[in-house]
Parts: sequence; C-alpha cells; structure tokens
Amino acid sequence: MKKIIIFAILLLNFGFKCGDRTEGKTDNDTEMKSEQINIHDIKVKTTDGREISLSDYKGKVLLIVNVASKCGYTKQYTGLQMIYDRYKEKGFEILAFPCNDFGGQEPGTNEEIKEFCSSKYNVTFQLFDKIKVLGESKSPLYEKLVKYEPAGDISWNFEKFLIDKEGNVTGRFKSKVKPEDEEITSLIEKETAK
Repeated sequence: MKKIIIFAILLLNFGFKCGDRTEGKTDNDTEMKSEQINIHDIKVKTTDGREISLSDYKGKVLLIVNVASKCGYTKQYTGLQMIYDRYKEKGFEILAFPCNDFGGQEPGTNEEIKEFCSSKYNVTFQLFDKIKVLGESKSPLYEKLVKYEPAGDISWNFEKFLIDKEGNVTGRFKSKVKPEDEEITSLIEKETAK
C-alpha cells in the first residue's frame, strides 16, 4: 500500500510540474503574439528625396498603403481621398508608397506619379518615394509591417495598414477591402477618438 501511495504522490507531483511547464510555454507564446509592431523608428523618403522619420507623425492615426497607377485597384485612390477628407481634421493621415513590385503596375517616376494622382484623383494626402515591398531590397517599413498578423508578404497593390497615435500597427487589410469600407472606417474612428 505504501508503494502505491508513494507512486501516486510522485505521479501527482510530476503532473503538476509538467502542467507548469506547459502553462509557462503557453504564456510565453501569448506574449510573443501580442508583441506590438511600432513604426516610429523608421525613416522614409518623400517624393522629392527628403528623409523624414515616421515619429514625426506621433499623435496621428495613419493608414499606410502601397499604391500603383496601372492596377485594377487604382480606383481606390477615390476612396482613400474620401476618407482622408472625412477624418483629416481628427488627426488622420494617409501615407501612400508607390510600388512597382506587382506586374510592373507603377512604372513612372515620382513626378509622373504625383501628376497622375493629382490630375486623375485629386489626391491631397502624402505620397512618398517609390519603394519595394518584396524581396531582399524590401523597405525597412515593410519589413516591419508584414510581421503584423496575419504575418506574411504583401500580396498585391493597395494593401492597407492602420497605425495608432503611438506608432503601433492595429489593423491590416488586403487589397480588396475598399478604404471606405466600415471595416476600416470603424477602426479609424475608434483610434482617432482615443
């Protein structure tokens, strides 16, 4: 009988230790998943080649978009301008990064892109220097952005990331989600109200 009791105590003790290890691993996994991705330490170039820090946008809610002039989604410039006009007085900015990584759909120079956006879509939000969002020469900004869940490379033009006032990524939206969709505008409203 003593052997059975000792064996039961050992088994119970071993079970608790295993349980503790498993719980610790789960907690660590949760901590890693909830780790915030902050972009305020990144520097980018404007269309005229001037380098600026994204920390300059501290206190603003941002929508970062990789854009292209010859894409099926190019008409989303209309929706982007619409939400920019609606929320800019509440501290909202759109940062558009032209990109030629998908089907060569942004072949123009910075000047040509600015002219196209201005004349065709009346764009007044900030356009930046053309960048790469794929491959080894991917911009440092997109190196960070694509780690936001669901993590993975950008799949096409006009993918959108919402950034809170402190520079943390709070939302990721695939190309097919229009800028004016409630999925995006409700998050903009939530973040600008904070």
